[in-house]
Amino acid sequence: MNPTDFGNHTILTEFILLGFGNLGHLDLLFFFVFLAIYIATMVGNILLIVLVVSDHNLHTPMYFFLGNLSCLEICYSSNIMPKMLAGLILYQGKVISVAGCMMQFYFFGFLVVSECYLLAAMSYDRYVAICKPLLYVIVMDGKTCVQLVAGAWVISLLVINLTICLTQQLTFCGPNTIDHFFCDYSPLLKLSCNDTHMMELVTTLLAGVCSLPPFVLTLASYSSIIRAILRIPSTVGKQKAFSTCSSHLMVVSIFYGTIIIVYLLPRTDAMRDWNKVFSLFYIVLTPLLNPLIYSLRNREVQNALSKVLLKLSTYRTVA
Repeated sequence: MNPTDFGNHTILTEFILLGFGNLGHLDLLFFFVFLAIYIATMVGNILLIVLVVSDHNLHTPMYFFLGNLSCLEICYSSNIMPKMLAGLILYQGKVISVAGCMMQFYFFGFLVVSECYLLAAMSYDRYVAICKPLLYVIVMDGKTCVQLVAGAWVISLLVINLTICLTQQLTFCGPNTIDHFFCDYSPLLKLSCNDTHMMELVTTLLAGVCSLPPFVLTLASYSSIIRAILRIPSTVGKQKAFSTCSSHLMVVSIFYGTIIIVYLLPRTDAMRDWNKVFSLFYIVLTPLLNPLIYSLRNREVQNALSKVLLKLSTYRTVA
């Protein structure tokens, strides 16, 4: 660490991410488990993007949103997991500069807020498709889809830029250990020499604005979808629709639920270790499950994948 003297304090230039603490021999096991999850996340999301771009049958609003979600998940996982993996096997992997820490937090906040509003847009798309099928082509045209995605990005940019402006006013003068596996806002506040009560209040309000409205919109959309499904006369049709709907709702609930627990509940020492566990759900689990639950189980995606595999096998045979 290369500290700089500032008055009676020492200004930090590096942080040490404590990660999951001293796991002993389990470090290597956790490394391989998380590495496998990271690889599966990358492969699943990249595969989905390739299929959506290459197959004209998938050029629909639903897959437009899913393609954007996959891009987001790739950036989201790549922002945090490589550093987390390095920290599990190398001490130097735990060290991160203050600038690097701020950059990681910036992209994390931007992407997580974007995902909140993108999931809400996707739930609205499904609501219109199932509950207002005759109006679907009119309501969910290309312009509307682009506006919904752009709105998610713009809102996230405004929120994270405001948060970063507040964070840049902080002075970090020790200790230099962050009790987390990535640079999150609450652990950073604990290292500050400044009075952070007003900043905690503002960021809690921002977290509420970013998570609660899209969560309520998503729940309202799925409630209407479930009521529409109950009116389906066919038992087989109901079971199939409920299977898909319940899977989507499960992933959304995991994502929003853990976000709300981590950022809106009181930040106590008793919740500190649990916050790490809950953070794993929305950082590690949902990026892995989203392509599996939302897309790769769909018949359209399976057909597109079959076409790609058939082309590859034909190409190899000719070659």
